[in-house]
Amino acid sequence: MSELISGYAVLFNNITTIGGAFREKISPGAFDKSLREYPDVLALLNHNYDRLLGRVSSGTLDLRSDRIGLWFGLHPDETTPDGLTAIGNVRRQDIKGCSFSFTTTRETWEEGDDSQLPLRTVEEAIIWEVTLTALPAYPETSAVLARSNTAVVSSAIDTSRRRAEAAMRLRGIR
Repeated sequence: MSELISGYAVLFNNITTIGGAFREKISPGAFDKSLREYPDVLALLNHNYDRLLGRVSSGTLDLRSDRIGLWFGLHPDETTPDGLTAIGNVRRQDIKGCSFSFTTTRETWEEGDDSQLPLRTVEEAIIWEVTLTALPAYPETSAVLARSNTAVVSSAIDTSRRRAEAAMRLRGIR
């Protein structure tokens, strides 16, 4: 039985500040077209392409878009140093969040004012990779470790979903 790291790499309608320059949120379904047309998304450690943990085409990464966000299930290779690093860091919750790399294909902007930065809403984008990271731009993302069997995977998905929903409620997002 292999280890499974799962969680939400993206939470829809969750606003974060990017580099102190603007606010950003991802619309529900923003990656649906991309997942159909460019399905071979990678899973990395800290956005580093030299630290590949999995990919959709090899069956080691599963991505699903739902009403909450982009859920992932990752089976890192336990025979590699990076796989063991990912498993250990997520197990200890030193890494408990995610980030992602994308190219925006459709977006809207709302001007900011003296009290708020401009808001970019990503309506459609091509997703290239999801990454495990200790410092995610969207802090409410999640990564948890579970043994890979149906009951535990279902429990891990439920835990990630509950965390995401609680974070969204705290921000007033329904």
